[in-house]
Amino acid sequence: MTTTRFSALIAERTRSSHSDSEGATFMSDLMKGHGTKRDYAELSAQHWYIYEALESCAADLADDAVASPFLAPELRRLPQLERDLEHLFGSDWRSEISALPTTAAYADRIREVASSPASFIAHHYTRYLGDLSGGQFIARLVRRHYGLGDRGVEFYDFDQIENIDAFKENYRMLLDSAPWNDIEREHMIEETLLAYRFNSDLFTDLHRAKVA
Repeated sequence: MTTTRFSALIAERTRSSHSDSEGATFMSDLMKGHGTKRDYAELSAQHWYIYEALESCAADLADDAVASPFLAPELRRLPQLERDLEHLFGSDWRSEISALPTTAAYADRIREVASSPASFIAHHYTRYLGDLSGGQFIARLVRRHYGLGDRGVEFYDFDQIENIDAFKENYRMLLDSAPWNDIEREHMIEETLLAYRFNSDLFTDLHRAKVA
């Protein structure tokens, strides 16, 4: 009898949520070149709040036996993201950005579940594996449509990872071998679905803010 890999089960259970997120009007317009450079800047600004929560919690979990194998330093995005924001908003970028309601709730949720490695890794997996996969496609389109070179899209540049496909496969193997019981695994899948919902709601917030 063949046992389905846990990483494959996560992908299968969340596939429709991933498609819904990608189909949000704000993001689809941005990817088609129907948005603006400012739209991309606003998306990057919301990312800062999300990744600040992720990476501050990851630092707190550095000695956790279960979580620490996932927390590769090559994944850290805040330094690159802050350089992007300086390019997109100027040196006073911190005073130019603010968290949208979904972003604030998303960051709060990440901090709330950080005491549970399975639930925290759900958010870690959703963000970073997405950045390593679809994020590379996003970077190419943003450069093409909005006149950005290397500056402004450093967030998507994982130059410290030599082989992205191999890195992703190793991450999936960590998911498969993590010492979680069935209840913890189900919690992780549910939290991953919630992370996708936050992403979809964030695109809705961005669209509403743009219209307003």
